[in-house]
Amino acid sequence: MNIYLLQIANGIGIGMLYFLLAVGLSIVFGLLRFVNFSHGAFFLLGAYLCFQIADMGISFWWSLLVAPLVVGLFAWVVERFVLRHVYALPHHFHILFTVGLALVLQEAVISYWGPLGNNVSPPDILQGVVMAGGFVYPKYRLFVIGLTAVMALILWWVLEGTRLGSIVRAGSESTEMVSLLGLNINRIFSLVFALGAATAGLAGALAAPIRGADPFMGVEALGIAFVVVVVGGLGSFWGALIGGILVGIVQSVMSTVWSEGAHLMIYVAMAAVMLLRPNGLLGRPGAA
Repeated sequence: MNIYLLQIANGIGIGMLYFLLAVGLSIVFGLLRFVNFSHGAFFLLGAYLCFQIADMGISFWWSLLVAPLVVGLFAWVVERFVLRHVYALPHHFHILFTVGLALVLQEAVISYWGPLGNNVSPPDILQGVVMAGGFVYPKYRLFVIGLTAVMALILWWVLEGTRLGSIVRAGSESTEMVSLLGLNINRIFSLVFALGAATAGLAGALAAPIRGADPFMGVEALGIAFVVVVVGGLGSFWGALIGGILVGIVQSVMSTVWSEGAHLMIYVAMAAVMLLRPNGLLGRPGAA
């Protein structure tokens, strides 16, 4: 029983990272109606920035600030000077541009850091385990759950309790209406795209001490992010949270029951949700 409790706790921790990875993809789609296939590359950059900061002997805590800021700034530049000119084109151009961007970033990572993976150690204060009776859990994973929960609350407040959140929610219904109110919709697009990339970069930095940093982790992250947003519902904040935790628990528990098929089962879970609720658990009709 303790093994399954541990796997469920691990699943929640992994699921919160999946949420942080997927929520940006979901928000960007909700506002821009733009599916970003380079989103996994932002996760990859976050992980390698964390590794680079640790390799330079700088405190791990700086990576949690630097990685999302650098990734968000990079995404803002890409959106401003490249992707903005693609929005009006058919969807297959969106796919070509963003997949191409993801491949360029992946090859850039391989050229600079090499084709092999690199390990990142958690800070000394988060090494070891926490014991509660017969239950043992790593300190770092507990920290990840706590930090991502705080980030979820902050993102919820930004989207629900601020003027920017009101504009984003209004823009997801009608960008023309927002433009008619005199707001610069292109500036809002850039800001939301950068915010989505920054959350993916933070997820990558947090994931690096758990799984390391390797050049191909962005591809895996992209697939999982799509599973999460499809399960939760495209454009839904709470759907991304519930979907991330559900996918994380399924993957973690199945790694004990059937380790070879753990990754496969998240796609089985997605297919089951789509059969019962084609728009996702909390998706709006017509959102897809």
